[in-house]
Amino acid sequence: MTSGAVRRVRGDNPWEESFGSARAVAAGDRVLVAGTTAFEGDVLHGEGDPYEQARAAFGSALEALAEFGLGVDSVIRTRVYLAHVRDIDAAGRAHKELFEAVRPVTTLLVVEGFTDSRVLVAVEVEAFDAGGPARRP
Repeated sequence: MTSGAVRRVRGDNPWEESFGSARAVAAGDRVLVAGTTAFEGDVLHGEGDPYEQARAAFGSALEALAEFGLGVDSVIRTRVYLAHVRDIDAAGRAHKELFEAVRPVTTLLVVEGFTDSRVLVAVEVEAFDAGGPARRP
């Protein structure tokens, strides 16, 4: 990472307060978005549907990137966490629809579970800010 200001953005996730973390952080020419699920407030989008949860989670992560003036074209890495190996194809289809044109490096992990058993998918996103470092205030 290049040197420059570090900027943190908070979200509305209650874990941020209890863990002392940020929704997203810009440091130099990189923006990192924390683990994101399909929750919006108390509503879980796509309950029981890994494709819809992946779409919603990535949509939320991209909204966090937008706080820094960045979009899907700046994404260089994604991580997809799944509760079940059976959901690989559904999550992969959602990922491809969003990122096929930019083709970020991607890591896919099957985990033991999430803090809410209804969550099937969580994602992380890392972006490169070509106009950086941390060009926004």
